[in-house]
Amino acid sequence: MMLHIPEVLSREQVAELRRRLDQSDWIDGRATVGTQGAKVKQNRQLPETSALGLELGRIVLDALGRNPLFFSAALPLRTIPPLFNSYAGGEHYGAHIDGAMRRIPGGPWLRTDVSSTLFLSDPDEYDGGELIVTDAYGEHEVKLPAGDLILYPSTSIHRVEPVTRGARVCSFFWTQSMVRDDMRRGLLLELDQNIQSLRARLGDCPELVGLTGHYHNLLRQWSEV
Repeated sequence: MMLHIPEVLSREQVAELRRRLDQSDWIDGRATVGTQGAKVKQNRQLPETSALGLELGRIVLDALGRNPLFFSAALPLRTIPPLFNSYAGGEHYGAHIDGAMRRIPGGPWLRTDVSSTLFLSDPDEYDGGELIVTDAYGEHEVKLPAGDLILYPSTSIHRVEPVTRGARVCSFFWTQSMVRDDMRRGLLLELDQNIQSLRARLGDCPELVGLTGHYHNLLRQWSEV
């Protein structure tokens, strides 16, 4: 399941993050990947332990905590503190798959079920830089407005095309879901969205109470909490 979540950050929040990131010291992005990723990765990012990165990451996490669509889609159990990267001057990231496990700095290991990219540059600020995600239905090209987020299964092979003009600045992170299986997460999201739509049109009624019960019983059965 791929999902575009619009306006996770406001335009004012994006402008503030960009102002501070544009004054930061980037490092080689290969510092945070394994052997396979290092062969195909050319970009820059903030160190995982950067005080600025951790501060800006909390802003992102706070925004996600207020976003009901992100919660419904990811069903987050725990999330890696968001990281920040930049691509310019032909930098790119070749085809790869995210590692199955990552460690929260100073904390527990996390299983990467859901990958997220939060765009901090508008599409007209740079050429290239499309996120290409491959699944059973082919390749999907993603290039979103600043403040918007794309969510997709961490099991997907994906890449970032070379940036040939300007700079592509993003935040990225991984989430361990309460529901490991992507198909089950997709079914729960669809059920939840239909329940919310019917409630807005009809108000509560016995049938909606029953459907809501089915949602929670499925979540109870499938969750790993």
